Amino acid sequence: MTQPPGQQPPAPDTPKKPRTRRIAPTMARFVAISWRDLAVSFGPILLISAAAIYLAVRLIQPAPPNTLTMSAGTKGSSFWNNAQQYKKILARNGVTLNVLESQGSLDNLQKLENPNVNVDVGFVQGGMSAPGATDKHDNLVSLGSVAYVPLAVFYRGPALTRLSEMKGKRLAISSEGSGTRALALAVLKANGIEPGGDTELLPLGGDAAAEALTNGSIDAAFLTGDSAQPPTMGKLFRTPGIRFFDFTQADAYARRFPYLKVIEFPMGAFDLAKNVPPHTIRLIAPTAELIARDGLHPALSDLLIEAAKEVHGRANLMQSANEFPAPLQHEFPISTDAERYYKSGKGFLYRTLPFWIASLADRVIVLLVPIIVVLIPGLRLVPSLYRWRVKSRIYKIYGALIGIEREAMSDPEPAQREALIERIDNIENTVNQMKMPLAYADQFYVLREHIGFVRQRLTIAQAAALDAQADSVQHTT
Repeated sequence: MTQPPGQQPPAPDTPKKPRTRRIAPTMARFVAISWRDLAVSFGPILLISAAAIYLAVRLIQPAPPNTLTMSAGTKGSSFWNNAQQYKKILARNGVTLNVLESQGSLDNLQKLENPNVNVDVGFVQGGMSAPGATDKHDNLVSLGSVAYVPLAVFYRGPALTRLSEMKGKRLAISSEGSGTRALALAVLKANGIEPGGDTELLPLGGDAAAEALTNGSIDAAFLTGDSAQPPTMGKLFRTPGIRFFDFTQADAYARRFPYLKVIEFPMGAFDLAKNVPPHTIRLIAPTAELIARDGLHPALSDLLIEAAKEVHGRANLMQSANEFPAPLQHEFPISTDAERYYKSGKGFLYRTLPFWIASLADRVIVLLVPIIVVLIPGLRLVPSLYRWRVKSRIYKIYGALIGIEREAMSDPEPAQREALIERIDNIENTVNQMKMPLAYADQFYVLREHIGFVRQRLTIAQAAALDAQADSVQHTT
């Protein structure tokens, strides 16, 4: 085909020249350690540890108080004298025990139940709680029984085998508020004898009841605790006309009243030479318990049980050696701290260190537990997390390179291939601006080599495509 005169033929399409690469001239900044990666690796572990320590501090047992208040009994009574021994024992460990005088078990229980009365612990005889009133004592726990409190009944007249045979007589059952009166009323009621009937129930106890029985003013005396000690019982037993009541139905009483135990007063206990009494006498006995308000510090609970072992652990006519204190559960639940003590004794720290140093060490250990359990294993994970953080940035670049290489394998058009090369340039710019720990410099340079390798493949393919396009144009012309 001829061209018009003076007009040049159109120039054939010339292939496009490869574009100029725009690579950032900067190089990655190498540092000894990446504080940002370290913070991200260590931060969660630190937060978890801080939360665990906070919970430990909230739950940690406070230091034990250095003062306790005990409600005991009347001055000179066994409860009072025992409390004075407790006071001396606790003083060895720097704990002051304030002893309050009271009218006996019932009075002690009422003080413990009253939140307005400053009492931490007291002696309470079994049977003081009214039937069906266990919910009333939800805030009280037992540290264990410390002694038997046998009920000794002395009477005048012919031999009796049942308490019901005392109906219509004059009976001394001690004063209001005493454990003796509460126990006497319970067993008499079981035998059909109650206040207001034809039986005269007199508020005499102790020496006054013994004297009234001796001179014939009353027919029977119900004695427990201090008034039922072996010397007093022996004196009454030797008095002409006075008999010692043998509870032949003792097993039935123990079944009917769970807080009662059957104990035996052995033959010859008063006088071996004269064999007084001439036969074993069966008695019923509640136990005196060491009752505390729920929440008593565990360390003080241990101290009180230790004192009880020293005061009440000796053998006598009523008990064997080391029989008390004992976790005998009656109306009051045994505290968890007391259960732990009876099973395994005092903790290692309290056995080996002075009381207050052991208390401090015990609380420090509780605080260290979350550090040992959470923080230390967590610190061992920090290097692994740190490596993962640094390498994850490198792996992210490799992911982008693999994506580019897969697209290049689909034989893209030159324009698409040019776009892939541009993406590689952008990746290299990103890599050159990275902050990289010096320990990972080798991986950084391997990454750059791989970037160059992918670019080289694309560039060669792009150049080949451009050459083929140029050859095609020349051939056409």
